[in-house]
Amino acid sequence: MAQTEPTSARKRAFAVFGIALALIAIGYLAYQWLEAGRYVETDDAYVNADVAQVTPLTSGAVTEVRVGNTQAVHKGDVLVVLDPTDARLALAAAEAGYASAVRKVQQTMATGRALGAQINEREADIGRMRAQVAIAEADLARAQLDLSRRKALAADGGVSGEELSSANTAFTVAQGNLAAARAGLAQAQAARGSANGQEAANDALIAGTTVRTNPDVLAAKARLDQARIDLARTIVRAPVDGVITQRNVQLGQRVATGTTLMAIVPVAEAYVDANFKESQLRGVRPGQPAELTADLYGGSVVYHGRVVGFSGGTGSALAVIPAQNATGNWIKVVQRLPVRIALDRQELARHPLRIGLSVDATIDTHGN
Repeated sequence: MAQTEPTSARKRAFAVFGIALALIAIGYLAYQWLEAGRYVETDDAYVNADVAQVTPLTSGAVTEVRVGNTQAVHKGDVLVVLDPTDARLALAAAEAGYASAVRKVQQTMATGRALGAQINEREADIGRMRAQVAIAEADLARAQLDLSRRKALAADGGVSGEELSSANTAFTVAQGNLAAARAGLAQAQAARGSANGQEAANDALIAGTTVRTNPDVLAAKARLDQARIDLARTIVRAPVDGVITQRNVQLGQRVATGTTLMAIVPVAEAYVDANFKESQLRGVRPGQPAELTADLYGGSVVYHGRVVGFSGGTGSALAVIPAQNATGNWIKVVQRLPVRIALDRQELARHPLRIGLSVDATIDTHGN
């Protein structure tokens, strides 16, 4: 009986120990399932931002440089001023050209009205000449009838030779008058045709337009607007909020269009490019939450962000000189894929970051 009790005690101890091991194993498996595989992290992460390049849109000599490296600027702040002399002269010439174009169109429209009046005058001339032709035809008919009568009477001696000669002269004069009237009518009609042609040519320049919508005026207006823009572009302004860096413009330097004067880093819009191993990305999706700590502030400052997306290729594939295996001695190397993580703007404002700083990133793969 004494030997049975120790044996039972040992059995109970082994049973308890086995149950404890089973619970530990179950707990470990549960942890691995629920937590251990939930988070993926990397210390191969860096702050980045879409750096804005400041370039002039016109050429000229630099008369003012108002900013220096590390200086914070806001969108619209004046950075550089170029000599505006040439631009002002070009603007004055464009203004004169625009005024001249407006006056020419106004003159063309006035000419059109004058040509319309000339056409009306030619119509009146034609009417008058037609009346003269009708009168001349009546005079000719009367002279012809009078000459016929005189000739009939002259055969019987009823009229003298002088009367017959006078009637013949009157008939000839009537013929001449009719020919002159007809020539005048033809001339009036030709003058009207010429006036119509001039009016048509003039209308082709202004038909369907006003002074402001005439093509010549619009072209001059475009040149004027371009001159105004070129003058405004002699003042180079900040395109975004950020910090000045890589300033390489000096006072007195003559710069050409497109020359890089400086760069602006929009630190308030910084993001993180975290390079995760390809084996870590199985459960990573856009929109998942992430926590990040920067070496600049240490673990006391935690940034919160969300996964935005994945790079189109690994760092080695997108390198300037991609790695090539020309010998055939291939060894598999785990690749890293950049993952873009957007940061909370308010947290960035409280604790600003600079591009290139190192960051530790952790992504919650079970988050939304």
